[in-house]
Amino acid sequence: MQPTYRVLGPGRARRADGTEGPVRGARLAALFAALATAGGRPVGAAALADRVWADDTTAPEDPGAALQALVARLRRALGAGAVGSAPGGYRLAAAAEDVDLFRFERLAAEGTAA
Repeated sequence: MQPTYRVLGPGRARRADGTEGPVRGARLAALFAALATAGGRPVGAAALADRVWADDTTAPEDPGAALQALVARLRRALGAGAVGSAPGGYRLAAAAEDVDLFRFERLAAEGTAA
């Protein structure tokens, strides 16, 4: 079974073994959403930090270290291999089709074409 990720509505992750990966907390959910909506493409650390702490007036003094800690939490929640490092950032180890947003877009386009 392939992991699946939902970002339409409340963020949810289903691991390859079928269990749910808990994505709890505003910052963890923001990181998850930023990575999932990239469709498996790498996202730079600065862009991720901007998304995670966008509405937070108490951004961390060292956003790079805070982001690394948050990525570690997401890896524990989703599985060690779910979030990969990329040059200058991170990526969700998923194909676009594993994310409901991209499946929806594909199916809507197919429906329109039909």
